[in-house]
Amino acid sequence: MKKELALETWNRREHFQFFSQFEEPFFSLVVNVDCAKAYKNAKTQNLPFYLYYLYLSLTAANKMEAFRYRIEADKVVCYDAVHASPTVLRDDHTFGFSFLPYQPTFAAFLPLAHQEIQTVKAGSGLGLTENTSRVDVIHFSSIPWITFTALTHARSFTYKDSVPKISFGKYFWEQDKLWLPVSVTVHHGLMDGYHVGEYLATFQELLNQE
Repeated sequence: MKKELALETWNRREHFQFFSQFEEPFFSLVVNVDCAKAYKNAKTQNLPFYLYYLYLSLTAANKMEAFRYRIEADKVVCYDAVHASPTVLRDDHTFGFSFLPYQPTFAAFLPLAHQEIQTVKAGSGLGLTENTSRVDVIHFSSIPWITFTALTHARSFTYKDSVPKISFGKYFWEQDKLWLPVSVTVHHGLMDGYHVGEYLATFQELLNQE
């Protein structure tokens, strides 16, 4: 479900109109988050660490209204929930897109994720479907071989995209902290650095849960 925002009374109306005219309206931030406690939790419970922090990232995005905004036919809508569309690496070093519906608990999310990942791994090509092409998703990707400090995305400027993109890098230990590089790329017409900061703070809080 989604609802349309009343642009005439939205306090970001001028910001939306201004940045929507740009050829490249997206901006990116790259930070390291501490996932030491989340790593310990995952290992203690024998959970796949990547899917665990992916789920926490998706949960944080769902808590942020701005991350549920999308531009549709020059209107701004807010979805009740957004889902994950992460890339899945295959054994032949190609990748395919996947669709992981958001669930209220990780226990409910995990079996769906396992099933979808195995389906994509067994396939070929990009795996473009109605689900992977949805706009009520977050585009996730992982580059677990590189501890990056910056990241750009391939973009088609003729396609009016407004979907946030979150990428994870290679995590690394520094004393008692386990740092995970996170790149967040979002449409400036829909949010500002403040909102990305809120998202990252919420993500960190979820990673710190015992």
